[in-house]
Amino acid sequence: MSKRILKINELLKRQIGLLLLKEVEFPKDVLVTITRVETSFDLRVAIVRVSVMPSSESKMVQKILSHRIYDLQQKINRMLEMRPIPKIIFREERETSEAARIEELLEKTKTDKN
Repeated sequence: MSKRILKINELLKRQIGLLLLKEVEFPKDVLVTITRVETSFDLRVAIVRVSVMPSSESKMVQKILSHRIYDLQQKINRMLEMRPIPKIIFREERETSEAARIEELLEKTKTDKN
């Protein structure tokens, strides 16, 4: 992956994170985190991976994000001084929940041995 794509990924992650913090109302006691951004080589699409805690609220958060995507995309377009601006697509981060499950299983085996 080129340095330019990596820089764009970090820029998008930071800017979208700020927008989510300031512009989007999530349910109480729900933590939404952008874990990573994957921008296509031609800069047309950026997949934004979102982690939700508790994971039971993931569907609701996806619904909120899909409902607000047009507004968020317009704000990103105004914030960034680059062309083309990638189309933002929100996806649930599955790797963090899998990692948490593995961590939980490791803890369980550790306590079982003691």
